[in-house]
Amino acid sequence: MKHRIFIHTNENQIIGALVSKYSFERFASNKGAFDVTLVDTRDFPFFAAHEGKIYLRDGLHREWKNEDLQSFTTLRFSPPGLMGYKGRSIVVDPDVFCVSDIIPLLERDMGGKAIMARRRKGGSKDSDFASSVMLLDNTKLKHWQLEKNFAEMFEFKRDYAKWISLKLEDENTIGVLEATWNDFDRLAPDTRLIHNTHRNTQPWKTGLPVDYRAPERAGSLRPKNIWHRVRRSLFGEYAFLGQYKKHPDANQERLFFALLKECVEKGIVTQDMIKDQMSKNHVRHDAFDVIARTPTLTERPLFAAA
Repeated sequence: MKHRIFIHTNENQIIGALVSKYSFERFASNKGAFDVTLVDTRDFPFFAAHEGKIYLRDGLHREWKNEDLQSFTTLRFSPPGLMGYKGRSIVVDPDVFCVSDIIPLLERDMGGKAIMARRRKGGSKDSDFASSVMLLDNTKLKHWQLEKNFAEMFEFKRDYAKWISLKLEDENTIGVLEATWNDFDRLAPDTRLIHNTHRNTQPWKTGLPVDYRAPERAGSLRPKNIWHRVRRSLFGEYAFLGQYKKHPDANQERLFFALLKECVEKGIVTQDMIKDQMSKNHVRHDAFDVIARTPTLTERPLFAAA
């Protein structure tokens, strides 16, 4: 069975997902060794069926909103089922972009582990795992049953935060990936997969109104958390959250728009698609200007040759 890379997304991040897909194919040494599949919340009716319902997250009861920027995150657990619990797969967020050959990760010795993922905080042994990039042995993950597990959040049997950080897995079944395979907002010569984890500075969102939920934890009396509870209850989910900011690393902005430019040139992303996403405030309104002034990666590599 051919290996497969899954990029999970929703409509908000569909342009990012298409650019991500292209990035894996662009840098691969053997493009025929794997397939890349987009997994979209709109293809799973149970997402829409739970709109507005209450689920368990960080010990709190929260309202499910499919319009939220990151409503796709539970799709991280869909690949084993989609592949009939056979073979090997990689699953990534739509704001993860490949800048190197993915074959070494796809063919990596997993040492008998079911999952490989990086630690969230500097490799600390006690920190949570980041499920935003995972290498999966699908044969060992038959307990991942997405629709059933998703419903358990609304029955208050499964906490989203514990699920997404892999705390519900036996840690002995998880191997640790090097941070360069899920590089959090760091783009350097040794980066393999760059992940724009700071949502507020995602390069394709600059200037748009924020459309993601602020974090909140049960029992927290921190002023910031209290403010978010009051703001949300009185004015709505996204009120007073401001706008997306310019990314502080010009090279990360250039990477995204260089890849998007190549996608447009190859017909992978059309101008009409970008215009549609701009009208919905999913892509910054000056996107065409940025594309026009951004050199391709062939014209100007990310890093000067040593």
